[in-house]
Amino acid sequence: MALPLRSVCGACRLARRGFPGVWGPALGKARPLTGGGRNASTSSFDIVIVGGGIVGLASARALILKHPTLSIGVVEKEKDLAVHQTGHNSGVIHSGIYYKPESLKAKLCVQGAALIYEYCNQKRIPYNQCGKLIVAVEQEEIPRLKALYERGLQNGVQGLRLIHQEDIKKKEPYCRGLMAIDCPYTGIVDYRKVALSFAQDFQEAGGSILTNFEVNDIEMAKESSSKSKDGTNYPIVITNTKGEEIQCQYVVTCAGLYSDRISELSGCNPDPRIVPFRGDYLVLKPEKCYLVKGNIYPVPDSRFPFLGVHFTPRMDGNIWLGPNAVLAFKREGYRPFDFSTRDVMEIIINSGLIKLVLQNFSYGANEMYKACFLNATVKHLQKFIPEITVSDILRGPTGVRAQALDQNGNLVEDFVFDAGVGDIGNHILHVRNAPSPAATSSLAISEMIADEVQQRFKL
Repeated sequence: MALPLRSVCGACRLARRGFPGVWGPALGKARPLTGGGRNASTSSFDIVIVGGGIVGLASARALILKHPTLSIGVVEKEKDLAVHQTGHNSGVIHSGIYYKPESLKAKLCVQGAALIYEYCNQKRIPYNQCGKLIVAVEQEEIPRLKALYERGLQNGVQGLRLIHQEDIKKKEPYCRGLMAIDCPYTGIVDYRKVALSFAQDFQEAGGSILTNFEVNDIEMAKESSSKSKDGTNYPIVITNTKGEEIQCQYVVTCAGLYSDRISELSGCNPDPRIVPFRGDYLVLKPEKCYLVKGNIYPVPDSRFPFLGVHFTPRMDGNIWLGPNAVLAFKREGYRPFDFSTRDVMEIIINSGLIKLVLQNFSYGANEMYKACFLNATVKHLQKFIPEITVSDILRGPTGVRAQALDQNGNLVEDFVFDAGVGDIGNHILHVRNAPSPAATSSLAISEMIADEVQQRFKL
């Protein structure tokens, strides 16, 4: 069940301390269980958020600010927060131009970008509103570029304009192109810093974060164990891989690469399935970074599912080139030869991957080829900046995108938020598909989730 968009301000409160892996005030460092603290078998919260990425942390913050009298906890399987999609993305603050008008992505990205800029200003988190050019280098791309421009206007993206060769050169002196969309509202930021700031806000408001807590089961509690000493009902039991338990009234899952598995653990619908796509970046050598000032993107081809290789400046001064998009053979497969038999079998048997491959065979083969041979990627990059050569680039970092795929082999284009089913369904809300631009949209997503939690759970 896709949830409707609602705009709110959100956040809830959590005040349970002393759990192994609870983060203290110094973000990024877990502290051990201290004397007098609560252990796993006795810890209970009003609301638990599963997942310590940027969407989970933004949602926790929103809930505790909206409901300061509730106890709220975040559980994260890693020892640190925001280390997967949040910590491996390009860092772009997207404007919202690409997404289907009236979709959640379109609405939440435009709202979220404004909120991210406002939040960074309030918290003095560095960012750079460096802008973006979406560049047509061939005549046949111009109609698609103009259609994309019209879509951006429909979505309410600020400051868009169509520019020609001479104005392209003014903004990007080394970039060639026939026509481009100038997106001045696009920026860059370190999203892990933003996520950790959300976590700090959450903790300062009374929330607790439990790291090294990999969820293994979510189920209804036995009646005899579902009440705390003060008689409050905690009908949900969350168990980790070590056999430790916490109890709560309500659950919000923001599990990224594992969102389908977590849904299935709770007895809810596993579809849409998550298929991991690895994105490899190249990096310009420092002496060549002068070639790129802002983001430079190709005109997307609607026949294929991804935006294409682009030029992205980083807050540290580096320039990333990419990413490509190739199937990962492990959900956290950051290296080309990372492999998980379970992950591969789930993808083949339970998702529509085979249909996706058949529908996009030439695209996939080309992406694999470019991943193996730098010359092929450089040839593509030279369409935009002819001066770049193979000797100017190095292999860079890698990310893995959690992409939802339906049984017909279609990539799920919009954000998906599901309620649970059965007895547990009245106590759980799942974030099922939140790839890019989820980081840009995180504050807007969190407001929507806080509103839905209030409405659904009658807080």
